Amino acid sequence: MSICPKNKSSKGRRDKRRANWKMSEMNLVKCSKCGALMLSHRVCKSCGSYNKKEIVSVD
Repeated sequence: MSICPKNKSSKGRRDKRRANWKMSEMNLVKCSKCGALMLSHRVCKSCGSYNKKEIVSVD
């Protein structure tokens, strides 16, 4: 069973509600080992370390 609306919501009212879905900028942090900018809680692409430990060897 789904919700049954009492009245039709117009396209303008519907689109105003959907207008606030914006992309936010990525939260970049400095790598603790090499200092490069990276996404938090992920392996650094430049040095291959995570939490000051080398996880992936980078050539």
